[in-house]
Amino acid sequence: MHVLVPYDDSEGSEHALEHALDQYPDATVTLLHVIDLVDAGYASPVDGTLPGFWEEWFENEQAASEQLFESAREKAGDAGADLRTESVVGRPTRAINDYAEDNDVDHIVMGSHGRSGVTRVLLGSVAEGVVRRAPVPVTIVR
Repeated sequence: MHVLVPYDDSEGSEHALEHALDQYPDATVTLLHVIDLVDAGYASPVDGTLPGFWEEWFENEQAASEQLFESAREKAGDAGADLRTESVVGRPTRAINDYAEDNDVDHIVMGSHGRSGVTRVLLGSVAEGVVRRAPVPVTIVR
């Protein structure tokens, strides 16, 4: 079995990982961190048009993804789980569902709310979008 856990630095994604490790101890668990360029655009400073800004921003986001994954690997190691990690660039809902469809995912386990700026205002909009369009069963964890 292959379980996908969309992962950011939110409490919801931590609970989702714990749930996946507990409920699917023999599964391969993939943590997926989506780097959202739209959120970056809203947060970019005035000098966001300067050469090199976006490359530096992307490198920082990839480093942040790796840092997120480190603590998750420790939890998974303690549980003896087979944990994979992946970072992708895109809109979260579409990226999660596309990843599930393209990578033989059997189940998605995710938090009811993530951490991202603009989308957080829309009450659980990413979770709702994944549930509506997912190609596999989805478990939402609070």
